[in-house]
Formats: sequence, C-alpha cells, structure tokens
Amino acid sequence: MQSESWSPDAIDTKIPSVARMYDFFLGGNDNYQSDRDACEQLLQQVPSTKVLAVNNRRFLQRVVRTLAADYGIRQFIDHGSGLPTQNNVHQVAQAVDPASRVVYVDNDPIVLAHGRALLEENDRTAVIQADMRDTEGIFGHEETSRLIDFTRPVAALFVSVLHCIPDEADPAGLVRRVAERLVPGSFLVVCQLVSDRPEIRKFVTDFMAEATGGHWGRVREEHEVTEYLRGLEILEPGLVEVSTWRPDTDLAPVQQTDEWIEWGGVGRLV
Repeated sequence: MQSESWSPDAIDTKIPSVARMYDFFLGGNDNYQSDRDACEQLLQQVPSTKVLAVNNRRFLQRVVRTLAADYGIRQFIDHGSGLPTQNNVHQVAQAVDPASRVVYVDNDPIVLAHGRALLEENDRTAVIQADMRDTEGIFGHEETSRLIDFTRPVAALFVSVLHCIPDEADPAGLVRRVAERLVPGSFLVVCQLVSDRPEIRKFVTDFMAEATGGHWGRVREEHEVTEYLRGLEILEPGLVEVSTWRPDTDLAPVQQTDEWIEWGGVGRLV
C-alpha cells in the first residue's frame, strides 16, 4: 500500500462529510452525529434521497459487472469512491476475473483508513488519498502505476461525485482530462444529481455547501451532464435515471418522489 498516513485528528467530526452522509443513507455505521443530522435535514426537503442513494449504488455495481463481463475491462479507477460497503468495485470486478485491478481515490481520511483495512490482503486493489481533480497526481501515483497499465483499456468511474465539484473547477474539463489519458476501448462512467426544479437545485446546493464547509459543487441539469460525455460513444440505453440503466431486477426500490434524480450513463472512447 501507498505511504499516505492518517490520524483521528485529521477528521473533523463536527462537519458533515459527503462520503459519510452517503454511508448513512446506505445503512452503514461509519458516520457521525453531524452527518446523520445533515441527512435528516436533507430528507425533510428531498425525501427521495435515501432510495436514490441505494439505486445509485446498485447502478455502480451493474456498470462494473457489465464492463467486466461483457466488455472485458480488467482495470478500474474509482474517483471519489467513498467509504467501502458491500459489493465494492473490486469485489464485483474480481468476481468476474480475480485478476481485475482497482484503484480507489478519495480525499476523506476516514475513507483511506477503512479502505486500507478492507484491502490489506488484496494486492490487486489500492486506496489512495487524493483530490479527484488532481488527474496528474492520481495517474502518476506509485500505486496507480503499479496496478494500471495505461496501454490497455481502463474504466474511469465518476459515480455520484461530480456534483461535489464547483463550476469554477470545471467538472466537464476533469472528465475530458481523464479521457485524454486513456486508450480507445476505455470507458467513462458518469452520473450526478440533477433536477429540473430550480428551487430544489438552489436549496440542495446551498444546504450542502454550508453543511460541508464548502466541499460541494452544484445540483445540475441533464443537459449539463450530457456535456461530460460529449464525443464518446454512449452505451445503450443512453443517459438515463440510473435505476433504469440495464436493470437486472424488478425489485429495486422505487423513488416515490422525483424532486431530484441521479442521472448518467457510460461512454466509450473510440
């Protein structure tokens, strides 16, 4: 494993973390009271959020399984991976082929700690602490170099994270920079929170920016997400609400309200 270090002092438990809030919505235990309080406040205005989080996680699992089983992808870089839970990217990919390699990237120190503990016996997987906008640092990291062969196709994942990047940091530009480093046959997986209701976009954007101490970007619109994958071949069924992307069961939870959705899909470099 790589040499970044962490300590409990690096974690400010009074400021909610997007990764820990997501963990709470998925039923995890790696969160603090500040995270739970923020989630409860969010649910008062956007009650579909918990179901949305579950369906987003299932989308991630279906995408990874599809890319590994149907398209032969054996290398994954998961930007803004969040806290480990059940059926993580490496577990899904390595169930298809144990030789699959995964690099997780997150800037939350608690993700680094928990991820390392989970993966200490798996030498085909690594967790690196980095800002997902630091493409140069991520691609040049010793663990990325150890695991990822950039002369072969790679799947770069940006699942439910680009809404954490403000406009001035250019999330579409981030996706393009990553795409430019990948060979044809690689894939970009992108989804983010969108809403066609201006009042919802404003409320959630303002609430999350304040709650997380500025570690937030913006709830966007569908046409903005389309720009992330411009120029790529979009896999069927296109860019959609993620629970409808190649569903493998009719038993997925259904959002009872649609004040916002997780929207995206998969693009292939040709």
